Amino acid sequence: MIKILIADDQQLIRDSIKIILESNDDFSVTDTVANGKEALNSIEKNKPDVILMDVRMPVMDGTVCTKYVKEKYPDIKVIILTTFDDDDFIFSALKYGASGYLLKGGSPADLFTAIRTVAQGGAMINPDITEKVFRLFSKMAQANYTISVNDQETKDFSKSEWCVIQQVGLGLSNKEISTKLFLSEGTVRNYISKILEKLNLRDRTQLAIWAVQTGVTSENIDKK
Repeated sequence: MIKILIADDQQLIRDSIKIILESNDDFSVTDTVANGKEALNSIEKNKPDVILMDVRMPVMDGTVCTKYVKEKYPDIKVIILTTFDDDDFIFSALKYGASGYLLKGGSPADLFTAIRTVAQGGAMINPDITEKVFRLFSKMAQANYTISVNDQETKDFSKSEWCVIQQVGLGLSNKEISTKLFLSEGTVRNYISKILEKLNLRDRTQLAIWAVQTGVTSENIDKK
């Protein structure tokens, strides 16, 4: 019996996947959760074998959660299940230790196969994004993917800027950040633009990766 945790911020998706999985005698759903933090709490109680992890979730997104899961529970397998096929998401998920990457909308048979494959120690990548993965591995062989910035610039960041950086690292959208930090969306956009300019980063995905790399996502900003 393979024990599975489902992490997705849409209840309809969670419930649908649970029904599909529980139709198979080989699988047992230990829990369904709406974000990465809930996933980490559930893991401590239920110790699943495999996690089906959405990418974009509030509070803590799937790539950040994958990083923490693999650091503390290296034997737990993670399958990223998402509608997104962006290169940076693929890279982040694989970099942090995901064993599978499937696009939502696939068949139950594909999902069953992916779960069995990763539970046995294998890897499973959706055929639609296999070419992207090979390109990424090629780039990884030729360059260092660590995001580097001018550390001197970070010393001048305000508490508000650090708060925005933290939320970007956790995968929140501008709208979600504005709600959480009690700022207008326009103010959030301005903060992010200025932060990217100071750090000489291309986009918010690079900023998110840098935030995770440096541990900003798990820090107490009040101590900065």
